Amino acid sequence: MAEFFHMVAVLPLVPMKKIVEACCVTQLEDRNQATATGFHWAWVVAAVAFVILLGAAAFRSVPSVLIDPLHREFGWSRATIGSAVSINLVLFGLISPFAAALMERLGMRRVVVGALLLVAAGSGLPVLMTASWQLILFWGVLVGVGTGSMSMVFVATVVSRWFVARRGIVSGVLTAAGATGQLVFLPLVAHLATGHGWRTASLLVAVVCLAVVPLVLLFLREHPRDVGTTAYGALPDAPDETSPGPGGAASRAVSALAAAARTRVFWLLAGGFAICGISTNGLVGTHFVAAAHDHGMPYTTGAGLLALVGVFDVAGTILSGWLTDRVRPQVLLGAYYSLRGASLLVLPMLFAPDVRPSMWVFILFYGLDWIATVPPTVALCRDHFGLSGPIVFGWVFASHQIGAAIAAVGAGAIRDHFGAYHLAWYIAGGLCMAAAWMSLRIRRAPAVAPV
Repeated sequence: MAEFFHMVAVLPLVPMKKIVEACCVTQLEDRNQATATGFHWAWVVAAVAFVILLGAAAFRSVPSVLIDPLHREFGWSRATIGSAVSINLVLFGLISPFAAALMERLGMRRVVVGALLLVAAGSGLPVLMTASWQLILFWGVLVGVGTGSMSMVFVATVVSRWFVARRGIVSGVLTAAGATGQLVFLPLVAHLATGHGWRTASLLVAVVCLAVVPLVLLFLREHPRDVGTTAYGALPDAPDETSPGPGGAASRAVSALAAAARTRVFWLLAGGFAICGISTNGLVGTHFVAAAHDHGMPYTTGAGLLALVGVFDVAGTILSGWLTDRVRPQVLLGAYYSLRGASLLVLPMLFAPDVRPSMWVFILFYGLDWIATVPPTVALCRDHFGLSGPIVFGWVFASHQIGAAIAAVGAGAIRDHFGAYHLAWYIAGGLCMAAAWMSLRIRRAPAVAPV
């Protein structure tokens, strides 16, 4: 694991040629483990994936701090603005299984580069918009498709192709990049939106996404065989298990769904993950800052608190990955959802004009639990659905985003109708308890997982 963090730290600083040379020199006696410099190419790919997910997550921080600025400038209701976020979240999820199949057919590099360009366009073009349908097109469609192509299915694909050992903790680190990047950008976006206008914040995200493209082209590799090695932790003579299934990308995605939908496990995972989306991206990620401002808290303070959720999420998700390698994933999910539900039920009592100790406790706790559900969910998809695991996880993740989309619109409508978000927090807390029950009903994987 130390190799991964070292790569993340030194990648922007070391000349690219030297990194490539260092990572290509494998030990003759053990090609499937570390290079002569201590690196295996799997760690290089994981480090690049970390930066990709961090850059793509920049846009995810924009809607929660731009709802009120757009409302003031254009007069659009929060429900209208929330509908653009909702479309984004739905496409973010629905495109995921097809993106996973496309990565099998076209390669991760082509898909990721195209996705980054879409996000850059969807974030930069809104500075020219004059009507709400343009917001829906740019924020909803372009960014939804782009971010959906670099969502958690990208994590599942990288982990499945490049790792046999350390799968849980690597999936935890990469998941943290996507979730935490969204929240860590919040203070900067909020500062720019407040001091320089929302257009400056939106353009910054476009620049960040474009800056990641050269890194993808130079360092992202498709398979271990492309650099003359095997997956990290695999035996030197291990067979290649990354060949795409029959049919095109669309048919592959649909056939994987058709097979998975006949199992009880899929529906329990999808139902629980839909509630996960409701309680994170859709509700807290989109409306926490506005809800805090309703109680007199400045936007920058609320954004800073949400960013701290992202900071603590790093530790929580990595720990979840470590635990996934050691504890039954079903048990972990049951614990995560039940604790999250309890915290949401008390949240309405914690809001105040200033940040009090009870709110700090909530931020710490919720940060540790924010997206800790991903590593055990990825593991369950891999264990129950074999080589189709990344695509099946794409469909499970689609349910996550459908839930998030419902919450993004629904919470905005609750705020418009009742003048407060309290009911939204209570509904989400109760649903999390239901998700815990569903998770604990998932049985152990069969001895031979279907493919």
